[in-house]
Amino acid sequence: MDKDIRKSAIQMAYASSIGIAMVLAIFGCLMLGVYLDRKFDSGNVFTFLFLLIGIAAGFRNLYLLIKRNFPDEEPVIKSLKSEPHRKRPNPEKN
Repeated sequence: MDKDIRKSAIQMAYASSIGIAMVLAIFGCLMLGVYLDRKFDSGNVFTFLFLLIGIAAGFRNLYLLIKRNFPDEEPVIKSLKSEPHRKRPNPEKN
């Protein structure tokens, strides 16, 4: 298998796991909150608290997956000083 094709296949596999990571974090924490609310008879306190924790954990997982597996290979603009064609032309004298 070619190196570029292999790299693309691995990145596609990671991209498909992003949705699973989000769902597991959110619904896992939600179910834990519901369980604790039923066990301690506390209304919806734990459900709401753990739902927020699950959403935060899901987005954290998403951020880490993207940062780790899709690094920027080259910055788009390094700086304008390194581009000599960007210099301002001298003003014309009349």
